Amino acid sequence: MKHKSLPLQTNRGEEAPPARLSEKLDWFALLFLTFVVAGVIVLSIAGGANVGAQESGDLLTRAKQVFGAPLPQVISSETNPITPAKVKLGKALFYETRVSLDGTVSCARCHPFDLYATDGLKKSIGVQCRVNPRNAPSILNAAGEISAHWIGNRKDVEDQAAQALLGPASFATTSVESVLIEIGGYLPLFQEAFPGDKSPISAENFGKAIGAFERTLVTPSPFDDFLKGNEKALTEGQTQGLTTFIEVGCMTCHSGTYVGGQMYQKFGVLEPYWTYTRSDTIDEGRYEVTKQESDKYFFKVPMLRNVEKTPPYFHDGSVSSLVDAVWIMGKIQLGKDLTKQEKEGILSFLASLTGAIPEDALKLPILPTND
Repeated sequence: MKHKSLPLQTNRGEEAPPARLSEKLDWFALLFLTFVVAGVIVLSIAGGANVGAQESGDLLTRAKQVFGAPLPQVISSETNPITPAKVKLGKALFYETRVSLDGTVSCARCHPFDLYATDGLKKSIGVQCRVNPRNAPSILNAAGEISAHWIGNRKDVEDQAAQALLGPASFATTSVESVLIEIGGYLPLFQEAFPGDKSPISAENFGKAIGAFERTLVTPSPFDDFLKGNEKALTEGQTQGLTTFIEVGCMTCHSGTYVGGQMYQKFGVLEPYWTYTRSDTIDEGRYEVTKQESDKYFFKVPMLRNVEKTPPYFHDGSVSSLVDAVWIMGKIQLGKDLTKQEKEGILSFLASLTGAIPEDALKLPILPTND
């Protein structure tokens, strides 16, 4: 015997009416809407990730356009081919004090590697405690710049090393040839480095040997890994700082592989630099070289490689804090009062330009003797 199903009861004990078609359709609509919303959420998350990746890729593309190739392994020269013999000799000469007037000055005195090849002074001290006219910039990666010295009065690192011998506040040497010839151990090193030269020991070859050594002083950093395509090489803060660095206009002068060092620019485009640096004296810059009024207060744009490691800053070492230097540059070069967030971002990016000094450069050489 079949049992009839009992009808549903209402609160009043009445039989419930059958569900209407519209109500059934409402349930289907609700279910469909749920799936749609879930899909939109998933697509939004995926889309956000794609946008982030696209933004990262766009920044890398833009960085390559602004800065070009990453640092090379060595900085080559058409006029001074690099050879192991030259580099070995140049490294020894880099530490050689006996060529200076008072026997106390070598290249390493103003460019010690424990301070990233600067001396930490406003202006370097040469022979007989003579003060150099300007701050000693780092020689790391410096061979890639358009010239040597702040005012570009040296053609390249070879010219700088050779002329430093005669500089009254540098070596003040009377005759490098006579000094090095008396140190017997140098002759075979010069002969090996400059085969075919009848008189290999000379001021010119002194400069070429040290120049060859300095051309090996390359310090690749996380930023170079980024330029090679590794978008994770920079931290989020460094990436944001790079964006700020480009957008506020720093890259107008600080561009290229070395992040600067490729042009001369007026220091104080919008306002006199000494108003903000409080410099002891006003330096007329490249005017000293060209004697052209248009070159007054022009200096070589410094490269920013390892800049966080090389205070004090500017041609006269007048500013000791990097954050202050960044703010000053914003004011007098760009006409912008950079915010705290912008300054912190730029500092974060600049940290990504700090690289490791080549291990061989950190090993002290054994200098030739008179034996």
